[in-house]
Amino acid sequence: MFLRRKQSQNHHVDESAEKEEKVKELRDALGTLTGRSLKYCTDGCLRRYLEARNWNVDKSKKMLEETLKWRATYKPEETRWSEVAHEGETGKVSKANFHDRLGRPVLIMRPGMQNTNSPEGNIRHLVYLIENGVLNLPEGQEQMSWLVDFTGFTLNTNISVKTARDIINILQNHYPERLAVVFLYNPPRIFQAFYKAVRYFLDPKTAQKVKFVYPKNKDSVELMKTFFDIDNLPNEFGGKATASLKYDHEEFSRMMALDDVKTAKFWGSDDKPSLKTNGYFGPEIAPEPIPLASSTC
Repeated sequence: MFLRRKQSQNHHVDESAEKEEKVKELRDALGTLTGRSLKYCTDGCLRRYLEARNWNVDKSKKMLEETLKWRATYKPEETRWSEVAHEGETGKVSKANFHDRLGRPVLIMRPGMQNTNSPEGNIRHLVYLIENGVLNLPEGQEQMSWLVDFTGFTLNTNISVKTARDIINILQNHYPERLAVVFLYNPPRIFQAFYKAVRYFLDPKTAQKVKFVYPKNKDSVELMKTFFDIDNLPNEFGGKATASLKYDHEEFSRMMALDDVKTAKFWGSDDKPSLKTNGYFGPEIAPEPIPLASSTC
C-alpha cells in the first residue's frame, strides 16, 4: 500500500511539472506581450486556457490570441457602471452577499426581472459583472458560481436564443474555467424548450456545469447542500437564511462605483507591479474614496 501511495504521489508531481512546462511553452509561443495583454496573461490565465483546450499548447495559443483580439476591440475593462446601470435597475444580475462552500463568489440572475430588450446592453451588463466578479475573487480562487432564480419568468421576459448564444460564446471563448457551476433554480416547463435550443451551443464540459434544481426534489436539495451551507443560503434558494435578497439599486451602484476605481487603477497607464493575483487582479488593491453623485443611481 505504501508503494502504491508513493507511486501515486510521484505521478502527481510529474503531472504538475509537465503542466508547468506547458505554461512555459505557451508563454514562449505567445511571444512578446506588452501593456494590457501582458497584464492579462498571468500564469493563472495561461493555465485556464490550457485546461480549456486539454493542455494542447497550439490550441490554447489560438484561443488566447482570439481573446486578446476581442479584449482589444470590446474593451471590457473600460466599461463603467454608469454605462450599464440602467440594465441593472431591477437586479436581473447582481452579486450575492454569500459564497459557496469553497469560498467562491456567487452571481445571482433573475431572468424574470428582465427590463430591456437591448441584446448589446444585456451582454455588456453581464460582461461588466463577470469582470467585476474576477476583480473580487478571493485569494486562491479562480472561479465563481451562478444561481438563477426563475421567479416571475415568462417567455416575454426571456432573452432571445441569439443573445443567449452570444453570451455563451463570450463565456466559453473568453472566460474559460471561470464558471464553476450554474444552478437553474425551479425553472418552469416553458424554459425547457428554450434550454434545448441553447444547449446546442454549450460545449460538453460547460453543459456538465449546468444543474437543474427543484425545491421539492430530494436529489436537488441534497445537491444544493453539497455546494452551499444551508444555514447561510437564502430561503429563496431553499436555505435557512432569512435575510432578504431584495435588490437595492442605489447601494449596489455605490459598490460598483468603488470597484470601478479598483478596475481603473489596475488597467490604468501606470505599470507598477501588481500584487499577488488570483486571475489578473490584485486583491490587495484598495479603492480610493470618491464622491458619489446621486445621478449614479
